[in-house]
Amino acid sequence: MKPVWIIDDDRSIRWVFEKALKRENLPHRIFESAEDALRALDTDSDGAGAVLSDIRMPGMDGLEFMSRLKVRMPKVPVIIMTAYSDLDSAVSAFQGGAFEYLPKPFDINHALALIHRALEESGHGEEHMDGQAAAASQGMLGQAPAMQDVFRAIGRLAQSHATVLITGETGAGKELVAHALHRHSPRKEKPFIALNTAAIPKDLLESELFGHERGAFTGATASRRGRFEQADGGTLFLDEIGDMPAELQTRLLRVLADGEFYRVGGISPVRVNVRVIAATHQNLEERVRQGQFREDLFHRLNVIRIKLPALRERREDIPLLVRHFLQKSARDLGVEAKQVSDDALRALSALPYPGNVRQLENLCHWLTVMAPGQVIEAKDLPPDALQEPVGDALDWAEALARTAQGRLARGEAGILNDLTAEFERTLIQVALNHTGGRRIEAANLLGWGRNTLTRKIQDLMPGEEGE
Repeated sequence: MKPVWIIDDDRSIRWVFEKALKRENLPHRIFESAEDALRALDTDSDGAGAVLSDIRMPGMDGLEFMSRLKVRMPKVPVIIMTAYSDLDSAVSAFQGGAFEYLPKPFDINHALALIHRALEESGHGEEHMDGQAAAASQGMLGQAPAMQDVFRAIGRLAQSHATVLITGETGAGKELVAHALHRHSPRKEKPFIALNTAAIPKDLLESELFGHERGAFTGATASRRGRFEQADGGTLFLDEIGDMPAELQTRLLRVLADGEFYRVGGISPVRVNVRVIAATHQNLEERVRQGQFREDLFHRLNVIRIKLPALRERREDIPLLVRHFLQKSARDLGVEAKQVSDDALRALSALPYPGNVRQLENLCHWLTVMAPGQVIEAKDLPPDALQEPVGDALDWAEALARTAQGRLARGEAGILNDLTAEFERTLIQVALNHTGGRRIEAANLLGWGRNTLTRKIQDLMPGEEGE
Protein backbone atom coordinates (compact mmCIF):
# COMPACT_ATOMS: atom_id res chain seq x y z
CA MET A 1 0.00 0.00 0.00
CA LYS A 2 1.25 3.45 -0.87
CA PRO A 3 1.71 5.72 2.15
CA VAL A 4 -0.58 8.46 3.34
CA TRP A 5 1.10 11.87 3.17
CA ILE A 6 0.30 14.43 5.87
CA ILE A 7 1.30 18.06 5.22
CA ASP A 8 0.78 20.65 7.95
CA ASP A 9 2.96 23.35 9.52
CA ASP A 10 1.28 22.77 12.90
CA ARG A 11 3.43 20.37 14.94
CA SER A 12 0.51 19.24 17.10
CA ILE A 13 -1.54 18.28 14.04
CA ARG A 14 1.37 16.30 12.62
CA TRP A 15 1.84 14.53 15.95
CA VAL A 16 -1.85 13.59 16.22
CA PHE A 17 -1.90 12.11 12.72
CA GLU A 18 1.36 10.26 13.19
CA LYS A 19 0.03 8.52 16.32
CA ALA A 20 -3.34 7.79 14.75
CA LEU A 21 -1.91 6.37 11.52
CA LYS A 22 0.46 4.15 13.49
CA ARG A 23 -2.50 2.77 15.44
CA GLU A 24 -4.24 2.05 12.13
CA ASN A 25 -1.09 0.36 10.77
CA LEU A 26 -1.17 2.68 7.77
CA PRO A 27 2.14 3.58 6.12
CA HIS A 28 2.63 7.33 6.16
CA ARG A 29 4.99 10.22 5.63
CA ILE A 30 4.79 13.49 7.53
CA PHE A 31 5.83 16.88 6.09
CA GLU A 32 5.79 20.31 7.68
CA SER A 33 5.67 22.19 4.38
CA ALA A 34 4.37 21.76 0.86
CA GLU A 35 7.88 22.41 -0.48
CA ASP A 36 9.21 19.39 1.46
CA ALA A 37 6.46 17.22 0.02
CA LEU A 38 7.19 18.38 -3.54
CA ARG A 39 10.86 17.56 -3.12
CA ALA A 40 9.87 14.10 -1.91
CA LEU A 41 7.99 13.55 -5.18
CA ASP A 42 11.30 13.84 -7.04
CA THR A 43 12.89 11.03 -5.04
CA ASP A 44 9.93 8.80 -4.15
CA SER A 45 8.95 6.73 -7.17
CA ASP A 46 5.84 5.30 -5.46
CA GLY A 47 4.39 8.64 -4.43
CA ALA A 48 1.36 8.78 -2.14
CA GLY A 49 -1.76 6.67 -1.84
CA ALA A 50 -3.62 9.69 -0.44
CA VAL A 51 -2.65 13.17 0.71
CA LEU A 52 -4.07 15.20 3.57
CA SER A 53 -2.85 18.80 3.45
CA ASP A 54 -3.53 22.02 5.31
CA ILE A 55 -4.80 24.81 3.04
CA ARG A 56 -2.85 27.75 4.54
CA MET A 57 0.83 27.33 5.34
CA PRO A 58 3.92 29.51 5.14
CA GLY A 59 5.34 29.47 1.64
CA MET A 60 3.36 27.29 -0.74
CA ASP A 61 -0.24 26.72 0.34
CA GLY A 62 -2.21 23.50 0.09
CA LEU A 63 -4.10 24.49 -3.05
CA GLU A 64 -0.90 25.28 -4.95
CA PHE A 65 0.59 21.98 -3.82
CA MET A 66 -2.51 20.11 -4.95
CA SER A 67 -2.33 21.83 -8.34
CA ARG A 68 1.26 20.72 -8.85
CA LEU A 69 0.59 17.22 -7.56
CA LYS A 70 -2.33 16.76 -9.98
CA VAL A 71 -0.06 17.46 -12.94
CA ARG A 72 2.19 14.57 -11.97
CA MET A 73 -0.21 12.22 -10.17
CA PRO A 74 -3.76 13.12 -11.20
CA LYS A 75 -5.40 10.12 -9.53
CA VAL A 76 -4.03 10.70 -6.02
CA PRO A 77 -6.95 11.80 -3.79
CA VAL A 78 -6.24 14.93 -1.78
CA ILE A 79 -8.09 15.88 1.39
CA ILE A 80 -7.80 19.58 2.18
CA MET A 81 -7.82 20.73 5.82
CA THR A 82 -8.73 24.27 6.78
CA ALA A 83 -9.52 26.28 9.89
CA TYR A 84 -11.38 28.79 7.71
CA SER A 85 -14.86 27.29 7.57
CA ASP A 86 -16.48 29.28 4.79
CA LEU A 87 -17.74 28.57 1.31
CA ASP A 88 -14.59 30.08 -0.19
CA SER A 89 -12.38 27.46 1.41
CA ALA A 90 -14.71 24.62 0.54
CA VAL A 91 -15.32 25.38 -3.12
CA SER A 92 -11.73 26.48 -3.72
CA ALA A 93 -10.65 23.07 -2.49
CA PHE A 94 -13.07 21.31 -4.82
CA GLN A 95 -12.11 23.61 -7.68
CA GLY A 96 -8.56 22.35 -7.42
CA GLY A 97 -9.77 18.75 -7.52
CA ALA A 98 -9.93 17.89 -3.82
CA PHE A 99 -11.35 14.50 -2.92
CA GLU A 100 -12.78 15.88 0.29
CA TYR A 101 -12.73 18.91 2.56
CA LEU A 102 -12.02 18.65 6.30
CA PRO A 103 -12.73 21.70 8.49
CA LYS A 104 -10.73 22.23 11.68
CA PRO A 105 -11.14 21.41 14.48
CA PHE A 106 -11.95 17.86 13.41
CA ASP A 107 -12.60 14.55 15.05
CA ILE A 108 -9.60 12.29 14.41
CA ASN A 109 -11.83 9.25 13.84
CA HIS A 110 -13.72 11.16 11.15
CA ALA A 111 -10.42 12.15 9.55
CA LEU A 112 -9.24 8.53 9.57
CA ALA A 113 -12.50 7.42 7.97
CA LEU A 114 -11.94 9.93 5.17
CA ILE A 115 -8.39 8.66 4.68
CA HIS A 116 -9.58 5.05 4.44
CA ARG A 117 -12.24 6.04 1.92
CA ALA A 118 -9.70 7.99 -0.12
CA LEU A 119 -7.35 4.99 -0.19
CA GLU A 120 -10.18 2.68 -1.24
CA GLU A 121 -11.30 4.95 -4.06
CA SER A 122 -7.91 6.20 -5.21
CA GLY A 123 -7.99 3.98 -8.27
CA HIS A 124 -11.45 4.97 -9.46
CA GLY A 125 -12.31 8.28 -7.88
CA GLU A 126 -11.70 10.76 -10.67
CA GLU A 127 -15.31 11.78 -10.67
CA HIS A 128 -14.52 13.47 -7.36
CA MET A 129 -11.44 15.15 -8.73
CA ASP A 130 -12.58 16.91 -11.86
CA GLY A 131 -12.35 20.67 -11.33
CA GLN A 132 -15.51 21.35 -9.41
CA ALA A 133 -16.12 24.85 -8.08
CA ALA A 134 -14.92 28.37 -7.84
CA ALA A 135 -14.60 31.35 -5.53
CA ALA A 136 -16.66 32.42 -2.54
CA SER A 137 -20.20 33.48 -1.88
CA GLN A 138 -20.04 36.48 0.44
CA GLY A 139 -21.69 35.90 3.77
CA MET A 140 -21.97 32.12 3.52
CA LEU A 141 -19.98 31.13 6.56
CA GLY A 142 -20.28 28.27 8.99
CA GLN A 143 -18.37 25.71 11.00
CA ALA A 144 -21.47 23.66 11.83
CA PRO A 145 -21.54 20.20 10.18
CA ALA A 146 -24.84 21.00 8.44
CA MET A 147 -23.30 24.07 6.77
CA GLN A 148 -20.21 22.14 5.77
CA ASP A 149 -22.55 19.70 4.01
CA VAL A 150 -24.08 22.64 2.11
CA PHE A 151 -20.62 23.87 1.06
CA ARG A 152 -19.68 20.39 -0.16
CA ALA A 153 -22.91 20.12 -2.14
CA ILE A 154 -22.24 23.45 -3.88
CA GLY A 155 -18.72 22.34 -4.72
CA ARG A 156 -19.83 19.03 -6.17
CA LEU A 157 -22.71 20.50 -8.14
CA ALA A 158 -20.60 23.18 -9.81
CA GLN A 159 -20.16 21.27 -13.07
CA SER A 160 -23.72 20.00 -13.10
CA HIS A 161 -26.81 21.26 -14.92
CA ALA A 162 -29.14 19.30 -12.63
CA THR A 163 -32.29 20.81 -11.18
CA VAL A 164 -31.87 21.62 -7.49
CA LEU A 165 -34.45 22.05 -4.73
CA ILE A 166 -33.32 24.17 -1.77
CA THR A 167 -35.34 23.84 1.43
CA GLY A 168 -35.07 25.85 4.62
CA GLU A 169 -36.83 28.42 6.75
CA THR A 170 -37.38 32.00 5.66
CA GLY A 171 -34.19 34.02 6.03
CA ALA A 172 -31.87 31.01 6.15
CA GLY A 173 -30.08 32.03 2.92
CA LYS A 174 -31.70 29.98 0.16
CA GLU A 175 -31.13 32.65 -2.50
CA LEU A 176 -27.45 32.89 -1.50
CA VAL A 177 -27.13 29.16 -2.21
CA ALA A 178 -28.87 29.58 -5.57
CA HIS A 179 -26.51 32.43 -6.52
CA ALA A 180 -23.52 30.30 -5.50
CA LEU A 181 -24.71 27.33 -7.56
CA HIS A 182 -25.04 29.57 -10.62
CA ARG A 183 -21.80 31.47 -10.09
CA HIS A 184 -19.80 28.25 -9.83
CA SER A 185 -21.46 26.54 -12.81
CA PRO A 186 -20.76 26.36 -16.56
CA ARG A 187 -23.67 28.85 -16.93
CA LYS A 188 -21.97 31.57 -14.87
CA GLU A 189 -21.53 33.88 -17.90
CA LYS A 190 -25.25 33.69 -18.67
CA PRO A 191 -28.11 35.38 -16.77
CA PHE A 192 -29.25 34.51 -13.25
CA ILE A 193 -32.94 35.42 -13.04
CA ALA A 194 -34.82 35.24 -9.74
CA LEU A 195 -38.57 35.26 -9.19
CA ASN A 196 -40.43 34.99 -5.89
CA THR A 197 -43.59 33.19 -6.93
CA ALA A 198 -45.35 34.15 -3.68
CA ALA A 199 -44.78 37.86 -4.29
CA ILE A 200 -46.47 38.01 -7.72
CA PRO A 201 -50.29 38.20 -7.94
CA LYS A 202 -51.76 34.99 -9.33
CA ASP A 203 -53.20 36.75 -12.39
CA LEU A 204 -49.78 38.15 -13.37
CA LEU A 205 -47.58 35.18 -12.54
CA GLU A 206 -48.17 33.34 -15.82
CA SER A 207 -47.09 36.38 -17.84
CA GLU A 208 -44.08 36.94 -15.54
CA LEU A 209 -42.90 33.38 -16.13
CA PHE A 210 -43.70 32.85 -19.79
CA GLY A 211 -44.14 36.34 -21.24
CA HIS A 212 -47.02 37.49 -23.42
CA GLU A 213 -47.82 38.60 -26.93
CA ARG A 214 -49.18 42.01 -27.83
CA GLY A 215 -52.93 42.13 -27.28
CA ALA A 216 -52.98 38.95 -25.18
CA PHE A 217 -54.94 40.81 -22.49
CA THR A 218 -56.02 44.33 -21.61
CA GLY A 219 -52.94 46.48 -21.21
CA ALA A 220 -50.62 44.19 -23.21
CA THR A 221 -49.60 46.89 -25.66
CA ALA A 222 -46.36 45.14 -26.66
CA SER A 223 -44.87 41.67 -26.64
CA ARG A 224 -42.82 40.86 -23.54
CA ARG A 225 -40.31 38.15 -22.73
CA GLY A 226 -40.94 36.22 -19.54
CA ARG A 227 -38.42 35.06 -16.95
CA PHE A 228 -37.76 31.78 -18.75
CA GLU A 229 -36.69 33.59 -21.92
CA GLN A 230 -34.65 36.10 -19.93
CA ALA A 231 -32.78 33.20 -18.27
CA ASP A 232 -32.08 31.33 -21.53
CA GLY A 233 -28.67 29.65 -21.28
CA GLY A 234 -28.48 30.53 -17.59
CA THR A 235 -30.32 29.84 -14.35
CA LEU A 236 -33.88 30.59 -13.25
CA PHE A 237 -34.37 30.71 -9.47
CA LEU A 238 -37.98 30.15 -8.42
CA ASP A 239 -38.32 31.09 -4.77
CA GLU A 240 -41.26 29.91 -2.65
CA ILE A 241 -42.21 27.35 -5.28
CA GLY A 242 -44.67 25.76 -2.86
CA ASP A 243 -47.01 28.72 -3.32
CA MET A 244 -47.29 28.34 -7.10
CA PRO A 245 -50.93 28.03 -8.27
CA ALA A 246 -52.00 24.58 -9.50
CA GLU A 247 -52.54 25.59 -13.15
CA LEU A 248 -49.06 27.09 -13.38
CA GLN A 249 -47.58 23.97 -11.79
CA THR A 250 -48.85 22.10 -14.85
CA ARG A 251 -47.21 24.57 -17.25
CA LEU A 252 -43.94 24.50 -15.30
CA LEU A 253 -43.91 20.70 -15.43
CA ARG A 254 -44.19 20.81 -19.22
CA VAL A 255 -41.30 23.27 -19.51
CA LEU A 256 -39.10 21.10 -17.32
CA ALA A 257 -40.03 18.03 -19.37
CA ASP A 258 -39.89 19.51 -22.89
CA GLY A 259 -37.84 22.69 -22.62
CA GLU A 260 -40.49 24.69 -24.46
CA PHE A 261 -43.62 26.73 -23.74
CA TYR A 262 -46.02 29.25 -25.26
CA ARG A 263 -46.21 32.90 -24.33
CA VAL A 264 -49.59 34.05 -23.07
CA GLY A 265 -51.60 34.62 -26.24
CA GLY A 266 -48.88 33.04 -28.38
CA ILE A 267 -49.27 30.37 -31.05
CA SER A 268 -45.62 29.48 -31.65
CA PRO A 269 -43.61 27.44 -29.13
CA VAL A 270 -40.59 29.05 -27.50
CA ARG A 271 -37.65 26.75 -26.75
CA VAL A 272 -35.18 27.59 -23.97
CA ASN A 273 -32.21 25.99 -22.23
CA VAL A 274 -32.61 26.94 -18.58
CA ARG A 275 -31.40 25.38 -15.35
CA VAL A 276 -34.13 25.64 -12.73
CA ILE A 277 -33.27 26.03 -9.05
CA ALA A 278 -36.32 26.08 -6.81
CA ALA A 279 -36.64 26.93 -3.13
CA THR A 280 -39.30 26.70 -0.47
CA HIS A 281 -39.76 27.03 3.27
CA GLN A 282 -42.70 24.63 3.11
CA ASN A 283 -42.88 20.86 3.42
CA LEU A 284 -43.55 19.93 -0.20
CA GLU A 285 -44.11 16.26 0.62
CA GLU A 286 -46.92 17.28 2.95
CA ARG A 287 -48.39 19.63 0.34
CA VAL A 288 -48.31 16.75 -2.16
CA ARG A 289 -50.22 14.56 0.32
CA GLN A 290 -52.75 17.36 0.79
CA GLY A 291 -53.24 17.68 -2.98
CA GLN A 292 -51.83 21.23 -3.03
CA PHE A 293 -48.73 20.44 -5.05
CA ARG A 294 -48.36 18.14 -8.03
CA GLU A 295 -46.46 14.98 -7.20
CA ASP A 296 -44.93 14.71 -10.67
CA LEU A 297 -43.67 18.30 -10.47
CA PHE A 298 -42.24 17.63 -7.02
CA HIS A 299 -40.21 14.72 -8.42
CA ARG A 300 -39.03 16.88 -11.36
CA LEU A 301 -37.79 19.55 -8.95
CA ASN A 302 -36.43 17.22 -6.31
CA VAL A 303 -33.58 15.84 -8.42
CA ILE A 304 -31.01 17.06 -5.90
CA ARG A 305 -32.02 18.61 -2.59
CA ILE A 306 -29.98 20.96 -0.42
CA LYS A 307 -31.36 21.52 3.07
CA LEU A 308 -30.29 24.73 4.77
CA PRO A 309 -30.29 24.52 8.57
CA ALA A 310 -32.06 27.12 10.66
CA LEU A 311 -29.73 29.45 12.53
CA ARG A 312 -30.85 28.06 15.89
CA GLU A 313 -29.70 24.62 14.66
CA ARG A 314 -26.14 25.90 14.20
CA ARG A 315 -25.63 28.26 17.11
CA GLU A 316 -21.89 27.61 17.06
CA ASP A 317 -21.80 29.74 13.89
CA ILE A 318 -23.41 32.81 15.47
CA PRO A 319 -20.18 34.43 16.78
CA LEU A 320 -18.56 33.98 13.35
CA LEU A 321 -21.58 35.50 11.61
CA VAL A 322 -21.89 38.36 14.10
CA ARG A 323 -18.32 39.48 13.48
CA HIS A 324 -18.78 39.13 9.71
CA PHE A 325 -21.99 41.18 9.64
CA LEU A 326 -20.54 43.87 11.91
CA GLN A 327 -17.64 44.21 9.47
CA LYS A 328 -20.04 44.32 6.52
CA SER A 329 -22.27 46.95 8.12
CA ALA A 330 -19.22 49.09 8.94
CA ARG A 331 -18.07 48.93 5.30
CA ASP A 332 -21.55 49.81 4.04
CA LEU A 333 -21.78 52.80 6.38
CA GLY A 334 -18.16 53.92 6.05
CA VAL A 335 -17.46 53.66 9.77
CA GLU A 336 -15.08 51.71 11.99
CA ALA A 337 -16.25 48.18 12.72
CA LYS A 338 -17.47 47.61 16.26
CA GLN A 339 -16.22 44.85 18.52
CA VAL A 340 -18.49 42.63 20.57
CA SER A 341 -17.99 41.52 24.18
CA ASP A 342 -18.18 37.92 25.34
CA ASP A 343 -21.35 38.66 27.33
CA ALA A 344 -22.98 40.18 24.26
CA LEU A 345 -21.97 37.20 22.14
CA ARG A 346 -23.48 34.83 24.68
CA ALA A 347 -26.71 36.86 24.65
CA LEU A 348 -26.77 36.97 20.86
CA SER A 349 -26.13 33.22 20.66
CA ALA A 350 -29.10 32.50 22.93
CA LEU A 351 -31.70 34.37 20.85
CA PRO A 352 -34.33 32.29 18.97
CA TYR A 353 -33.86 33.90 15.50
CA PRO A 354 -37.18 33.06 13.84
CA GLY A 355 -35.89 35.20 10.96
CA ASN A 356 -32.64 33.23 10.81
CA VAL A 357 -29.49 34.70 9.22
CA ARG A 358 -31.40 37.63 7.70
CA GLN A 359 -32.61 38.61 11.17
CA LEU A 360 -29.08 38.36 12.58
CA GLU A 361 -27.72 40.54 9.77
CA ASN A 362 -30.38 43.18 10.41
CA LEU A 363 -29.65 43.07 14.12
CA CYS A 364 -25.93 43.60 13.50
CA HIS A 365 -26.72 46.56 11.27
CA TRP A 366 -28.89 48.02 14.04
CA LEU A 367 -26.06 47.56 16.55
CA THR A 368 -23.57 49.25 14.22
CA VAL A 369 -25.83 52.31 14.10
CA MET A 370 -27.34 52.37 17.57
CA ALA A 371 -24.86 50.85 20.06
CA PRO A 372 -23.28 53.80 21.91
CA GLY A 373 -19.75 52.48 22.38
CA GLN A 374 -17.14 50.91 20.16
CA VAL A 375 -17.51 47.63 22.07
CA ILE A 376 -21.02 46.17 22.01
CA GLU A 377 -22.20 44.97 25.43
CA ALA A 378 -25.18 42.77 26.28
CA LYS A 379 -27.07 45.82 27.60
CA ASP A 380 -26.81 47.41 24.13
CA LEU A 381 -29.01 44.76 22.51
CA PRO A 382 -32.50 45.98 21.57
CA PRO A 383 -35.09 45.08 24.26
CA ASP A 384 -37.48 43.52 21.74
CA ALA A 385 -34.77 41.04 20.70
CA LEU A 386 -34.04 40.04 24.29
CA GLN A 387 -37.74 39.59 25.04
CA GLU A 388 -38.54 37.60 21.93
CA PRO A 389 -40.35 34.43 22.99
CA VAL A 390 -38.88 31.04 22.37
CA GLY A 391 -41.14 28.05 21.84
CA ASP A 392 -41.08 25.86 24.96
CA ALA A 393 -40.65 22.58 23.10
CA LEU A 394 -37.90 23.98 20.89
CA ASP A 395 -36.10 25.55 23.87
CA TRP A 396 -35.80 22.45 26.05
CA ALA A 397 -35.16 20.13 23.12
CA GLU A 398 -32.28 22.30 21.91
CA ALA A 399 -30.85 22.52 25.43
CA LEU A 400 -31.07 18.74 25.72
CA ALA A 401 -29.37 18.32 22.35
CA ARG A 402 -26.52 20.66 23.29
CA THR A 403 -26.06 18.85 26.63
CA ALA A 404 -25.93 15.47 24.90
CA GLN A 405 -23.50 16.73 22.26
CA GLY A 406 -21.19 18.16 24.91
CA ARG A 407 -21.14 14.96 26.95
CA LEU A 408 -20.52 12.79 23.91
CA ALA A 409 -17.71 15.11 22.82
CA ARG A 410 -16.09 14.58 26.23
CA GLY A 411 -16.18 10.82 25.65
CA GLU A 412 -18.90 10.07 28.21
CA ALA A 413 -21.00 6.92 27.88
CA GLY A 414 -24.34 5.83 29.33
CA ILE A 415 -25.79 9.28 28.83
CA LEU A 416 -29.34 8.03 28.16
CA ASN A 417 -29.86 6.80 31.72
CA ASP A 418 -28.32 9.93 33.23
CA LEU A 419 -30.29 12.36 31.08
CA THR A 420 -33.54 10.40 31.50
CA ALA A 421 -33.12 10.55 35.27
CA GLU A 422 -32.48 14.29 35.13
CA PHE A 423 -35.49 14.76 32.84
CA GLU A 424 -37.82 12.86 35.19
CA ARG A 425 -36.40 14.57 38.28
CA THR A 426 -37.07 17.99 36.73
CA LEU A 427 -40.65 17.11 35.74
CA ILE A 428 -41.39 15.69 39.19
CA GLN A 429 -40.10 18.81 40.91
CA VAL A 430 -42.12 21.10 38.62
CA ALA A 431 -45.28 19.04 39.16
CA LEU A 432 -44.84 19.04 42.95
CA ASN A 433 -44.23 22.78 42.96
CA HIS A 434 -47.36 23.25 40.88
CA THR A 435 -49.52 21.21 43.31
CA GLY A 436 -47.95 22.54 46.48
CA GLY A 437 -46.34 19.18 47.22
CA ARG A 438 -49.52 17.11 46.87
CA ARG A 439 -48.32 13.86 45.36
CA ILE A 440 -51.65 12.43 44.21
CA GLU A 441 -52.36 15.52 42.11
CA ALA A 442 -48.78 15.61 40.84
CA ALA A 443 -48.95 11.94 39.84
CA ASN A 444 -52.18 12.58 37.91
CA LEU A 445 -50.64 15.53 36.09
CA LEU A 446 -47.62 13.43 35.11
CA GLY A 447 -49.77 10.47 34.03
CA TRP A 448 -48.45 8.14 36.74
CA GLY A 449 -50.01 6.31 39.66
CA ARG A 450 -49.15 7.52 43.16
CA ASN A 451 -47.00 4.45 43.84
CA THR A 452 -44.97 5.07 40.68
CA LEU A 453 -44.38 8.68 41.71
CA THR A 454 -43.40 7.62 45.23
CA ARG A 455 -40.90 5.09 43.87
CA LYS A 456 -39.43 7.65 41.45
CA ILE A 457 -39.01 10.16 44.26
CA GLN A 458 -37.23 7.57 46.40
CA ASP A 459 -34.90 6.68 43.52
CA LEU A 460 -34.30 10.13 42.08
CA MET A 461 -34.92 12.56 44.93
CA PRO A 462 -33.95 10.95 48.25
CA GLY A 463 -35.02 13.07 51.19
CA GLU A 464 -37.97 14.68 49.35
CA GLU A 465 -40.99 14.95 51.66
CA GLY A 466 -44.52 14.45 50.40
CA GLU A 467 -47.97 15.05 51.71
